Amino acid sequence: MEVEIVMQDNLPSVHPSASDKQQTAPDNKQQKDTGDSKQTVPNDGQLAASNGGQHTTVTRIEMLYTVTETPPWYLCILLAFQHYLTAFGSTITVPLVLAKHLCVAGDVVGLSEILGTIFFVSGISTLLQTTFGVRLPIVQGATFAFLAPAISVLNLPIWQCPFNETSQTDVSFNSTQFGEIGGDAHREIWQSRIREIQGAVMVASLFQVLIGFSGLMGMVLHFIGPLSIAPTIALIGLSLFDAASEKASKHWWIAITTVILITVFSQYLRNITVPCPRYTKKDGCAASRKPVFKLFPILLAMGVAWVICALLTVFGALPSDPDDWGYYARTDVRSRVLTEAPWFRFPYPGQWGMPTVSASAVFGMLAGVMASMIESVGDYYACASLTGSPPPPVHAVNRGIGIEGITCIIAGAWGTANGTTSYSENVGAIGITKVGSRAVVQTAGVLLVLMGCMGKVGALFVTMPDPVVGGMFIVMFGMITAVGLSNLQHVQLTSSRNLFILGLSLFLGLSLPKWMQNNKQVIKTGNASFDQIVEVLLSTSMFVGGFLGFLLDNTLPGTAAERGIQKWRERSTHPDDYSSASDMHIYDLPLVQKYLDQCKWTRYLPFLPTSEGNNQRKCQCSIASLCKCFVKKQKNTNVP
Repeated sequence: MEVEIVMQDNLPSVHPSASDKQQTAPDNKQQKDTGDSKQTVPNDGQLAASNGGQHTTVTRIEMLYTVTETPPWYLCILLAFQHYLTAFGSTITVPLVLAKHLCVAGDVVGLSEILGTIFFVSGISTLLQTTFGVRLPIVQGATFAFLAPAISVLNLPIWQCPFNETSQTDVSFNSTQFGEIGGDAHREIWQSRIREIQGAVMVASLFQVLIGFSGLMGMVLHFIGPLSIAPTIALIGLSLFDAASEKASKHWWIAITTVILITVFSQYLRNITVPCPRYTKKDGCAASRKPVFKLFPILLAMGVAWVICALLTVFGALPSDPDDWGYYARTDVRSRVLTEAPWFRFPYPGQWGMPTVSASAVFGMLAGVMASMIESVGDYYACASLTGSPPPPVHAVNRGIGIEGITCIIAGAWGTANGTTSYSENVGAIGITKVGSRAVVQTAGVLLVLMGCMGKVGALFVTMPDPVVGGMFIVMFGMITAVGLSNLQHVQLTSSRNLFILGLSLFLGLSLPKWMQNNKQVIKTGNASFDQIVEVLLSTSMFVGGFLGFLLDNTLPGTAAERGIQKWRERSTHPDDYSSASDMHIYDLPLVQKYLDQCKWTRYLPFLPTSEGNNQRKCQCSIASLCKCFVKKQKNTNVP
C-alpha cells in the first residue's frame, strides 16, 4: 500500500492511495474505543477536532495493528523478521564501507565479527528505544552519518593503513612486518583503529545525551532549517561515491546488473503482488497476495545477483587469477570464512581492547551526532503519522534523543566503529504493511540480538562479491543524497538567496574535504592537537556543507516562508488537535508511569511525561510552543 503525506490546516496527515481506497470495506463508520468514551471514526480514518474555534479535519490511516496492539505470536515473529530483512541493507553497508579504512584487509573472520557486533547492538538499541525512548515502533541500526567523520579520522597520517591497495584485496597477501593476515599482529592493527573510533563515538555521544535529557533539542531545532539539513544529509551520500565506485569497478557488468535489478524490483514491480500462503483459524490454509517486491527490493536484487555470480564462478566464466579484472566477482574468494567463523559468538564491551580518545576524533564525530539527531527527529514524526498516532510530545522527543545517545555510547563500548540511529526504511515499511505494533519491532530487536550472536550469519554476508556490494552502494548512497535534497520541498528555489546558500554549501562541502585529503598536514598552527581537530573537521563533507548552510541561512536576510522555515516548523503540532487525549498514553513510560503521575517534581524534567492536569500534557506536546506554553502555565498556577 502506498501512503501520501499531506498537510491539512498545518497538520500532517496520511492518506491511503487510490488503490487502497477501492479496497476499503463498504462500512461507513466504525467505533474505536478511546478510553473513557467512544468516538465515531469514518472508515478512511478521518478525525474531526477543534483548534481555537476552527474545525479541523485530520485524516489518519487505519492500521491492522496499532502501536499498543500485539499480533498473534506466530504473526509477530514473521513481521519482526520482515523488519530485520528491511534493515539488512543499511546494517551491512556500514562495516563493508569501513573495512578498507580500518585496515581489516583479508581478515574476513574479523569482518564477520564486526558485522555480528553491529547486529547485536542494533537489537539492544531497538529494545531500549521502543521501551524507554520515544516508544514508537522504530528500528535502530548503524548510521551513515558517522561514516564521513570516521573516514576522516582514519585518513589522518597516524591511522592510515600500512597495507597497499593490493594487500587490501588480495587474501593471499602476507607481510613479515605486520604478520599473517588474521593473525594477532594484524588484528591489533585494525583493532587499534576501531578503539580510536570507539572512544570518539562514546565521548561525542555524551553531547547527544545532554541535548536530549536537558530538553535543548527544541532550542537547537529553532535555528536549523531545510537549508541546513539538505546539504548535511546530501553530502553523506555524495562523499561516499569513492567507496561505491571502488567496489563496483571490480566488475562493472555485475554492479550494473545489481543496479538494474534493484530498479526493476523497487520501481517497475513495486505494485505487483505475489500469492503467499497463509493460515487462519477462520479460513484455514489460503493464499494472500503480498507486495513482495516493494517489501524486499534490495534483498531480492542482491540475492539474484549473488546467484548469477555463483553460476559464473561454477561454469568458469570468471577469471581465477587475483590479478585479472573480474576476479572479485567470484563467490569463492572469501568462502573460507564460512568454515573459520564460529557458530556462536557473544559480543561484549571492550572486546577489541580499551577505547582511546583524541580531541580531533571527538570533534569530528560531533558533526555526525548532530546529523543523526536531526534525522531521527524527522523519523519520529513520520512514524507517528504512519501509525495513526499523535505527533510525539516534547518529552518523548527529548527522551528518544537521549536514549539514542545512550545507545551510541553502547555501540562505542561494544566496538561497532559506528553509532546508532532510527531507520527510515523500517518506518516506511509500517506504512506499507499497516502494522504499527510496538511489540513487533521489539521482537525484531530480539531477532537482531540473536543474529548478532550467530557467527555464521555475519560470515555469510562477508562472502558477498564486491561488485554486488558496489551496485547496492550506488543505489543506497544515491537515495541518501536524494533524501537530503527532498528537504528543500518547502524552500523557495526561485530565490537567489537560497540558490546561493545551497550551491555554495554543496560545492565547498565536496571540494574542500577533497583538497584536505590530498594535502595532509597542511594545517600548522603550532598546536598538534588543534591541527588535528581542524583537519578532521575540514575533511568531513557533511560538517563543511552543513555548517556553511547553517551559518548563511541564519545570517543572510530572508523571510520564514522564503527559507522554508514556516512549513518546516508546522511539522510540530498540538496533538490535542490531532487525536483524543487518551492516545498520548502511548508515549508514557512502562510500569512506573502511575507513580510519576503522582509526583509534582516530574514537571521540571523535560524527558518525563506527566498527567497532573490536562493542560500540562498539552504543554508538552509541541516543541515550537514549549516556551510560550510554559509561561502560560506559570501564570495560571501563580508560580513565581
